[in-house]
Amino acid sequence: MQPLSLISVENLNFSFDRKHAILLDINLHVYENDYLVIMGPNGGGKTTLLKCMLGLLKPDSGKVRYHGVKTGDLGYVPQFTTFDRQMPLRVYDFIESGLIGRYRPLMNRVCDKEHLVDQQIARFHLEPIAYSVISEISGGQLQRALLARALIQDPKILFLDEPTTFIDSESRGNLSSILFELNKKIAIVMITHDTSSIDDHVKNIACVNRNLYYHCRDEYIAESLEKVYGCPIELIAHGLPHRVLKEHK
Repeated sequence: MQPLSLISVENLNFSFDRKHAILLDINLHVYENDYLVIMGPNGGGKTTLLKCMLGLLKPDSGKVRYHGVKTGDLGYVPQFTTFDRQMPLRVYDFIESGLIGRYRPLMNRVCDKEHLVDQQIARFHLEPIAYSVISEISGGQLQRALLARALIQDPKILFLDEPTTFIDSESRGNLSSILFELNKKIAIVMITHDTSSIDDHVKNIACVNRNLYYHCRDEYIAESLEKVYGCPIELIAHGLPHRVLKEHK
């Protein structure tokens, strides 16, 4: 049975100046309980596509349609490079800021808001740093705080933009486990340029470099990856620890 589509991107075109195309005729679905990785080289349009899906950018033509979801149902973890780590905020207050737009003092009790923040802090094991300033915590801790903030509104789809950048291998493993558990309840869309980010839990893959090539997880994707990266790429094969590296002509 065909899974339920939560978001559909239809014939989408985008440019910043209406002359130099960033995205060309993009068609894509995000399904219920999907785990979609959108990958491709830096500058290929991945983040632009994500922002169009989030409603942060308006395409030149084409549509982004929501089916049974609205923008308030979308959680977003931005790139580290776009996040100001010098903001004078404690981790607790940063996570609480994810409730802006949802919490209304006349309708919700303060204790309800505090309970939601405390839940996220416990969920991501942030108790030791809950009252530390954002600038004082590690990359892995910041990644968990960003996830806690994005998930505090209980989204139906979680979007992550380059979440494995600037975190160590242990934090990457922890993130993979967290996303696997989250995917049992919500859909996940992850942006990356790193082919090693495709782990066993990923269900679908979209390769983007202006154009888009879509695959189910069990399809052979090397040809499309070579198209978007412009050269043969290295694939990490899971299950058996070996690599496949084609000759670079």
